Amino acid sequence: MRKYDVVIVGAGHGGAQAAIALRMAKFDGSIVMIGDEPDLPYERPPLSKDYLSGKRDFDRILIRPARFWADRGIEMRTNARVVAVDPTAKTVSLQTGEAIGYDQLVWATGGRARRLTCPGAHLRGVHTVRTRADADRMIAELPAVTRAVVIGGGFIGLEAAAVLRTFDKAVTVLEALDRVLARVAAEPLSRFYEAQHRAHGVDLRLGVAVDGIEGRDGAVCGVRLADGTVLACDLVVVGIGIVPEVEPLLTAGAEGGNGVRVDAQCRTSLSDVFAIGDCALHTNLYAAGAAIRLESVQNANDQATIVAKTIVGQHVAYDAVPWFWSDQYDLKLQTVGLSIGYDQTVVRGDPATRSFSVVYFRQGRVIALDCVNAARDYVQGKRLVVDGLAPDPAAVEDASIPLKSLAL
Repeated sequence: MRKYDVVIVGAGHGGAQAAIALRMAKFDGSIVMIGDEPDLPYERPPLSKDYLSGKRDFDRILIRPARFWADRGIEMRTNARVVAVDPTAKTVSLQTGEAIGYDQLVWATGGRARRLTCPGAHLRGVHTVRTRADADRMIAELPAVTRAVVIGGGFIGLEAAAVLRTFDKAVTVLEALDRVLARVAAEPLSRFYEAQHRAHGVDLRLGVAVDGIEGRDGAVCGVRLADGTVLACDLVVVGIGIVPEVEPLLTAGAEGGNGVRVDAQCRTSLSDVFAIGDCALHTNLYAAGAAIRLESVQNANDQATIVAKTIVGQHVAYDAVPWFWSDQYDLKLQTVGLSIGYDQTVVRGDPATRSFSVVYFRQGRVIALDCVNAARDYVQGKRLVVDGLAPDPAAVEDASIPLKSLAL
């Protein structure tokens, strides 16, 4: 049995950053990264944006070129899936039956796309957008597609809808709630994006439920709604969230449920086992101390760095401010902070100009900003969030007043 000083399970942003950060911290022990895809670590956000649209090829979304990993003595095991963890023997077992030993284990598996459970969910032409293979299957089908249905009005669904419209496909977006982005943004931002998608020709339907997927000869031909309406289509994109990939850790006794619980150093309840990224359930300062999972590149990278520093003996704790982004059409949304539990919002600027910000308050303090084509607000507003400042909402609303002047 081969044993390594550090075994990293998961070859996404978090796993890659953990390996990079270890070498940057002068860790000279053996490292292996185990990923269940055939590819070296790559960026996932472009899958529903520039990669799907053809603006960036795969080599341009690799996190590092192949020689980088070899030059730094980081072993790569691709097409390998970890199915069990033995915290007593300190081993992980692959689907092939092979066992690999570790001194320290970093679990960075992220999550798998949540799938529909209705009839027809597995028909050809029904897609999620989580892996390169997912995107490649969509790309291969697009030339024959005339009509597409996107199920889910979150970021993945809306980004995919925007790309499909650039290919001049007829697109319908279905959202079960009464507005898009309802779980992550206030109503002004939701209504703005609804209007933008409709202006680009998207048939956006709110408050609708999917009853099943219709098929013909094994391929999708329509989406049936709960009211009996059938929407004819050649392709379906499902964007209804992810399920954290933590079953082997929970089976091994790690605390968790919706993810695996970690402390401020990203340690799980299992000795010498860390978890980072989308699958890590952690107490977050910017969520008013609630235990949450953060599905973002920022979170994965920052937690990976904390783990690397902890492994080499540095005393650090995770307290990074969350940030996110989304590209749709010519709109760049940049978010800083978490709007969880907000009790007041202020719209700064005029949405009609397609450049504005939504500022979120909780008990008088700024906790987050959503900035649409407003990079200056994003950069300057970060200080308001990090320092927990309580500026006058009227001053925040006045776009002629720079946010940096309110952080003094």
